[in-house]
Amino acid sequence: MIAETAKIYPNVKLGANCVVEDFCVIGAPFAGYNGEETVIGDNAVIRSHTVIYAGNKIGDNFATGNKANIRELNTIGDNVSIGTLTVVEHHVTIGENVRIHSQAFVPEYTVLEKDCWIGPNVVITNDPYPKSPKETRRLVGATIRERAKIGANSTILPGRVVGKNSLVGAGSVVTRNIEEDTIVAGNPAGFIRKIHY
Repeated sequence: MIAETAKIYPNVKLGANCVVEDFCVIGAPFAGYNGEETVIGDNAVIRSHTVIYAGNKIGDNFATGNKANIRELNTIGDNVSIGTLTVVEHHVTIGENVRIHSQAFVPEYTVLEKDCWIGPNVVITNDPYPKSPKETRRLVGATIRERAKIGANSTILPGRVVGKNSLVGAGSVVTRNIEEDTIVAGNPAGFIRKIHY
């Protein structure tokens, strides 16, 4: 079902059984747009006022909250949910089964591996030298490894890696890489304990 008020641009391929609610924009051109195709898999639910720019490759069972903004040229796996008012910038890679809660910010060149979880109001950063000459060439995204969880209101600094199965406590600031199977919390985020299975 596609709402009459939704705007679907050319070069958009929607899979079967997709729902596109009122005032969504899908396949919006971007600066430098060259006809890149936008593909969204089966069973998507794209809630009202969401904007998805051109060139995204999105898997099956995709869902957004209201007013999500997804910039161009991202790769997004199956079973991904992006919450209300969340912003995903361009050239982001999101693996399958990722959950991004409301009002998160995911900047360029971030990698979110499969099954990771991003809490509400999480801010991931990618600019180690803001406003410096040639800053756009120095951007470096963070990597959140598979099954890692980032608690609400946390900040991840540019280029940091949060290890597989790790947990970042709510309100933390991650200033260095986090080993796998580790719980950290605080500002700066410090070691709490290892996770044992």
